[in-house]
Parts: sequence; structure tokens; C-alpha cells
Amino acid sequence: MVMKFIDELNVHIKAGRGGNGVVRWLQQKFKDRMGPSGGNGGRGGDVFVRGVKDLSILAKYKNTKEFAAEIGAAGEKNSRHGADGEDLTIDMPVGSILKNTTTGKVFQVLHEGEKIKILTGGRGGWGNEHFKGSTNQRPMEWTPGKEGDEADFEIELELMADAGLIGLPNAGKSSLINELTNAQSKVGAYQFTTLEPALGDLHGYILADIPGLIEGASEGRGLGDKFLRHIKRTNMLVHCISLESTDLLADYDTIRAELKAYSEELVAKREIVVLTKTDVTTEKEIEKAKKKIAKRNPEIYTISILDEKSIKEFKDILIKILRDEAKAALNKTGKAVELEKEFSFE
Repeated sequence: MVMKFIDELNVHIKAGRGGNGVVRWLQQKFKDRMGPSGGNGGRGGDVFVRGVKDLSILAKYKNTKEFAAEIGAAGEKNSRHGADGEDLTIDMPVGSILKNTTTGKVFQVLHEGEKIKILTGGRGGWGNEHFKGSTNQRPMEWTPGKEGDEADFEIELELMADAGLIGLPNAGKSSLINELTNAQSKVGAYQFTTLEPALGDLHGYILADIPGLIEGASEGRGLGDKFLRHIKRTNMLVHCISLESTDLLADYDTIRAELKAYSEELVAKREIVVLTKTDVTTEKEIEKAKKKIAKRNPEIYTISILDEKSIKEFKDILIKILRDEAKAALNKTGKAVELEKEFSFE
């Protein structure tokens, strides 16, 4: 199914306050207040974020305005310290970026199971036993627990996928990802039917259908640059161009210009071009179209979602390309690139 998710969220998060120290006294039969025995308060809980595979989890938090770790317990008699507050662990999808708007510190969640401490709980207060000394045998002093860290956080999700399907609105991206994977991306005969990225699984490789870009997207036009950032962490690009277009080269150049305007990193990614909707024209026109796009030197493929043979052939080609890219990444980094293949589609 389509994985519905929120990719931007603002929340307030609080670490736990430390427990108060207390004033208590040793008690024995017939002997009152023999000496101080007030314990210290417990530490407030810390706050962690943990990377998970579930990309839709931010949607579960959309009505949650505040997260808070547990406060520490107050000290007790007989020198017993209060219990520490329980730490709070907030699950975040892999690819999340959290910015502490108070300090400006940024945290990136890049690995499943990774835990990162983002806020520290407050220290517990001192009980009166702490203040006992040679000149203070019967201290009445105690201190309150310290407040834990707290801040507003801006959370953004940048998708991590093996391939991102890009192109102008109505370029056939949604139809293509639906044919290649288990996605159910919305398809319609009008622009911007895809209003949020949709993901699909192609034999263990993750494809992302990025909503249609238009000229000026890098400056916020159309659906804006919020979707350009999702292309940032894709390993390669599948650039869809509809053969219904009256100027294929201009369509290609428009998207490439927007990628470059947003980040040089995007145009450096491996790109293949897929000419879609081959059923609307002739073989002769298709060859002419391929020659036009070939002027920009990309790898070019054609597909019609009405032709099962065409779909199967392209699927086999794309799997081989994705496998080659994974091997290249392995050779470059010396370790397997596995994050992109671990997302849940439940």
C-alpha cells in the first residue's frame, strides 16, 4: 500500500526534572531526630531518539504537541535516594533530521536501532544528610531538583531510497512505480495528483515517487523545494519524460536546472531517462524523441504501462542497474549500503 507519512513536524520536548531532596531524621525508640537521613532526589529522565524502519511514524505524532521524560522521585528517609525518572525514547524514521531551535544543534538519524541523546534530565536535589558537617550537625537544608533540558524541535524527514522517480507533473511517474512495485500511488489526468512521496519495493530495492517538479521548484514554486530535499538521499534518479510532451528536451532541461539550482549534489547522481506513454505515438516518433534526448547523453529507456513485455524488460534492466549501483557503493565505502532496503511496508 502507499505509505502515508508526514515529513515535517514541530514538537516541544522536555527531559525530566530531578526529584527534590528531603529533610528526614534518624529515628530510634525513645530517641527523636538523632541525625539527618534525608536522601537526595532522583535524576530526571533523559530523552533519546531511535531510528526505526517505519517511515510513516511521524504521522502518529501529528496530534502530539509535547513529549516529556519522567521526573525523578523525591529523596526518602533513612538516606534512601529517590528513584531516577525513566528515560524517554522517541522513535524516528531513518532519515530524520531534528533541529533544537533553542541551541541550533542538529541531530541526524541515519541507522535503524541507533539511539541518540537529545536532551539531558535534571540532577536530583540534595537531602539534608548531604549538608551534615562538623559545624552543621543538624542541617535543615535541602535543595529542589534541577529542571531538565527542554526545547522546541523542528523535525524533517529526508527519504533514503535506492532510486527516486522525478519529472514534470503528469510525466507518468506514479503509473510507473505502480507497475514496478507494490505502491498504490495516486494516478490522475491532471497535475499534482501526487502530493506526497510514495514508496514501493522492487525486489528489495526502494523506489520513491517524488511529486512533480516544475520550473522554479527550487525557489518554492508548485509543491516547492520541500520535495527536492527528498531526492538528496536517493542513490540514483529515474527521470520520467512523457512522449505526450511537445518539447521533450525543454522538459528534460527544466528538471535538470531545478536539481542544479537546489544542489550540485543532485545533478552528480547517476540518472537514467525513461520515455513514458509510448502507446500515444509511433515507433518513428519514439526514435526521433530518443535522438533528441540523447543530445544530453543520459541513458535512455522507453516503456508503456499498457505493454506487459515492456514493463518486464524495464524492470529487469532497472534491477540490474540498482544492483550495480549497490556494488559501486560497496566498493567505494568498503561496507554494504543496507539502510535503503530496510523500510517497513506494513
